[in-house]
Amino acid sequence: MTFIAALIGSHRAEIGLIILALMFVAFVRERYTPTVVAVVGACTYGALGLLDEKAIFSVFSNSAPITVGAMFILSGALIRTGVIGRLADLIMTRAERHPRIALAEVALGALLLSAFLNNTPVVVLLIPIMFKLAQVTGYPVKKLLIPMNAVAVLGGCLTLVGTSTNLVVAGIAADQGMAPFGIFDISLYGAAGAAAGIVGLVCLSFLLPSDPPAGVGEDGGSAAQDYLTELVVPQDSEDIGRTIGSLGVFGRSVQLLGLKRSGDVRRHDLDEEELHSGDHLVIRADGAAIMTLRESGRFDIGIAADSRTSAQEGGVVEAMIGPSHPSIGERLMDIPFLHALRVRIIGIHRARHLPGPDLSETRIRGADRLMIAGGEDAMRALRDNPNLIGVDISRTRAFRPRKAWIAIVAMAGAVLIAAFGVVGIGLAAVIAVGLILVTRCIDPEEAWSAIDGDTLILIFAMLAVGLALEQAGSVAMMVGWITPLMQVAPAWSLVFIIYFAALILSELLSNNAVAALLTPITIALAHQLGVEPRPLVIALMIGASACFATPIGYQTNMLVYAAGDYRFADFVRIGVPLNIIVGVAVCAVLVVAG
Repeated sequence: MTFIAALIGSHRAEIGLIILALMFVAFVRERYTPTVVAVVGACTYGALGLLDEKAIFSVFSNSAPITVGAMFILSGALIRTGVIGRLADLIMTRAERHPRIALAEVALGALLLSAFLNNTPVVVLLIPIMFKLAQVTGYPVKKLLIPMNAVAVLGGCLTLVGTSTNLVVAGIAADQGMAPFGIFDISLYGAAGAAAGIVGLVCLSFLLPSDPPAGVGEDGGSAAQDYLTELVVPQDSEDIGRTIGSLGVFGRSVQLLGLKRSGDVRRHDLDEEELHSGDHLVIRADGAAIMTLRESGRFDIGIAADSRTSAQEGGVVEAMIGPSHPSIGERLMDIPFLHALRVRIIGIHRARHLPGPDLSETRIRGADRLMIAGGEDAMRALRDNPNLIGVDISRTRAFRPRKAWIAIVAMAGAVLIAAFGVVGIGLAAVIAVGLILVTRCIDPEEAWSAIDGDTLILIFAMLAVGLALEQAGSVAMMVGWITPLMQVAPAWSLVFIIYFAALILSELLSNNAVAALLTPITIALAHQLGVEPRPLVIALMIGASACFATPIGYQTNMLVYAAGDYRFADFVRIGVPLNIIVGVAVCAVLVVAG
């Protein structure tokens, strides 16, 4: 043991680099997730004494991961209050009227939203919109998805809060003694990259494939969670006499399929039809929209054997029809539990197909999923029903549109407070989280589930790895190797070298992992060469995020890779020249302005 301790003590820097090299191999092989590799790597440094206990726990005082988590929650609040969905509805309405103008508006919207929100939910939201735009414009959807994703990634480079990578780099730089970054300190350079990238996308669009995606629905798969249901107009409804088109409830999440009156269902020319008491509006809606309509109490939603059974009573469960259910092939209105229990069926979902012609006349099939509202006694009876599978409380929540303004003010306030230097972005984001929690824009359990825990653990672990490399002397050793090479290079080339080193590594590895590893090396290298580190750190920030050449280069790349049924080569074909165009633009402005 004494020999091993002596060996480690005399070769700390070399052992630190060996562990780092093994981590890189593990990252590339992807046998384990990046988070597992990072945690095991940090633990290895600790076990070998290359990282002391105090340093390990000091990473939890770094503000970057806390800020990232707070921004996840703020983004979740905007989704929960329906702000993001409403924006999508507006885009879809514009697309139907002016489809080509809508494409430019979507690009601008994606750029601006991604500057302040986590761009993963932004891309998730925009995927079905791009499928719809492809339909109304006639453009192949494969020529739209990659550019949309690239614009969202470029938008994340416009501000300090645009990506978690920016926050990680800024947090480490502050720990290294650099002046804190302001929220818009990187905006000039990010804007140069975004402008060059958009021009590059327009010029390189011929490199994108035009064949239709195989095995993907017209909305990119988003219809998988759509339900068929009905809205019944109550006798005392304020909507009686209004035209259907003026109700204001239809959009991307709620689609009108028909009007059922006196047993007949009409499908066309319904906008100018006046509502009567007892009318049934047959709709297609996602789960969140159904829950929102249920909470509003504006309509009686769904069907029940007893018309006095309200959808607002009790809670909501989801249940799947078992393969041996005796009512398979029968009408949903005749399912036994609907008559035996005081419940209301408020929606039915069928994989890859919307049932019909309306809710009550739908013929039941095995694996149909039902949303059912009822009291506690009814819920217990449903759980005991052997013909129903997976009966559980629905996790789908209603939107809270009345609190949307609070979520908007909280997000905008955090950004403005940080921008004017009143407090740092971390404290501003945490204060904003407190505001949306106390005003119930989002429930605590939803707020915590909005946080991507995998990302936070990865950041903490890589911060620990970075500290270990410093304590072991590995950073100093690497800087010693690189410095002679850099000393003979022109001063302006340092920005390009750092940018493209971060870019190449991030195309293969986790962006946050690369940022956490390279930041202390970059700062130490700048001090060794006697140059200002800030331009180099900004180059690292943007280079680690603006990755377009592989599906794994950035987390949203994989989303459009799957949704658009792309090939790996499709990303390489347009991504490599786009990487060069954006990188040269960013670095050129850094050299001139820095």
